[in-house]
Amino acid sequence: MLKNLKKFSVRPTYFSFYGLMVGVSLLTACKTNRIYDAPKVSTFRGNRLPAPPGMVYIPSGTIFYKSSQDSSDVGRNVSLSAFFIDETEVTNKQYREFVNWVADSVAVVDYLKDDQYFLEAGDAENGMETDGQRLINWKRVEKESPLWQSKNVDIQERLRPMLTMKAGKRVPNSTLLNYRFSYLKTDGRTNDQYVTETVAVMPIEDIWSKDFPNAQLNAMDVNYFNHQSFDYNPVVGVSWKQARAYADWRGKKIMASLQKNAYLKGYQLTFSLPTEAQWQYAAEGKLDPVDTVQRTRLTIKDRKTDKKRLAVNFKQGEGTYSRDGSTFTVPVKAYTPNAFGVYNMAGNVSEWTLDAFSPSAIEFVNDLNPVLLYDADDDANDALKRKVVRGGSWKDNGRMLNSDARNYELQDEAHSYIGFRCVMSAFEMSTPQMKTRKYKN
Repeated sequence: MLKNLKKFSVRPTYFSFYGLMVGVSLLTACKTNRIYDAPKVSTFRGNRLPAPPGMVYIPSGTIFYKSSQDSSDVGRNVSLSAFFIDETEVTNKQYREFVNWVADSVAVVDYLKDDQYFLEAGDAENGMETDGQRLINWKRVEKESPLWQSKNVDIQERLRPMLTMKAGKRVPNSTLLNYRFSYLKTDGRTNDQYVTETVAVMPIEDIWSKDFPNAQLNAMDVNYFNHQSFDYNPVVGVSWKQARAYADWRGKKIMASLQKNAYLKGYQLTFSLPTEAQWQYAAEGKLDPVDTVQRTRLTIKDRKTDKKRLAVNFKQGEGTYSRDGSTFTVPVKAYTPNAFGVYNMAGNVSEWTLDAFSPSAIEFVNDLNPVLLYDADDDANDALKRKVVRGGSWKDNGRMLNSDARNYELQDEAHSYIGFRCVMSAFEMSTPQMKTRKYKN
């Protein structure tokens, strides 16, 4: 190209100038044309995208989606784009971290008010909670968290007003433990407005006796959420609204940590409860809706006796709860994960999903990433507050273990047999099918 420029320069002035412009244009074009030099597609190394802590990658796929468990032949195929999902149900230990985070926020903002617990102006690192102007320095707070259990005599005295006596111990007053978050409200009228919701985060600890009033479950009431022996059992006594609040909080924490993740750095990814379609797809552990292979192991074989034993936590028959190894819930990594690496999608606890419940939901949703959203007000009719729960629980019969079985509960109700897990949006990997190949006749 430079040789062509020299040829132009020996001609008359007009052509020399013209030649110079052509040469410069060609040089510029060479640089500009690089944007059209798209690279060939190569296959992503590994069949799963590295996931955030405690989650697994679910590639895009298809399921047979039904509205009612009673109409097994009525439904259609729907597709799901890739996403991450918790490999287990949210545990008591994980949810206690959320409760303590809220308690620390209340302690710092409303009671301690010390400069050492706040970030300086202009420094937003690790700042997630604000009193209107100042962000909490969570690196500093987490060194002493939970603050309400601090051994520092001065802190103990200053936090005394936010504590109450319960079962002979001082614990945070649950009426003070509220989490505020904003979301785009969907109610058929104001679908373009963000609203801020305040949710009490403490689970109902005596939910066992409330669900089963004549079953002598006081020991479960006072121990299940707080005792370390239940750390890795699924949290229960949590409403749909509380589960959604937890998902918002955890999503913010994960997004802050992802800036150090080589694969996910720079992405803005949503975090929420799973839609019921996402939940079903992750539960089935298969990529193709015509694949009928059972991917959740319902039984395991005892090597010593060569007999099969149950590998799912559910009610085996009237008055029969314990043949699966436990009368109530089991640790979240009990038994065997399915083909996606997800634990206890069948049994243990039923799980909240993001969807509003309708017997004819399939008529309203898209065939790509379907979800039926409806954010009902607290004083709305009960029919509008129904949310889908999936999976069956320790107190349900085998029919509820089917991946497409649907049930519902009101968004502000909680039970000893309903828990939840979270999902985060993801992006698709380059698969072998997408790889660039040479054209052949």
